[in-house]
Amino acid sequence: MLPKSSQRVAEVIKIANQIARDYEQEYVGTEHVLLAIQREGTGVGAKVLAKHGATTAKLQGEVEKLVKRQLEETWVFGRLPGTPHFKNVVATAIEQCQSLGAPQVCTEHLLLALSKERGSVAQKALNALGLSFDVIREDILELASETP
Repeated sequence: MLPKSSQRVAEVIKIANQIARDYEQEYVGTEHVLLAIQREGTGVGAKVLAKHGATTAKLQGEVEKLVKRQLEETWVFGRLPGTPHFKNVVATAIEQCQSLGAPQVCTEHLLLALSKERGSVAQKALNALGLSFDVIREDILELASETP
């Protein structure tokens, strides 16, 4: 049985769509989800980012630098609404939710999935800011133990 997504995840996906439109892109990628987790600001994922100083400015700077480089290196004539990385992130977030025994997919599961998606803009941006899967998972477990 697949876990359901939290209301916060639905809001993050909505924000990610808006960010993609703001960037005038015709797809939702991992970079949009990462920025949306930070922009939403109240989930465990946002708390982990804040703990490590991943501010809006820092994340946007890394994302914009990586996207610019990616566009210079790639000739793509059409894009799907969700990139393959985005689709993998959703599946991995479900796996992370289940492995942590959570009843629903939340922002922390999305953040873990983003950090695992090798080659994605979000994973590269997180790594540039010193945030690996292991660091993020440790912080999530620490925050979960503090929550009553």
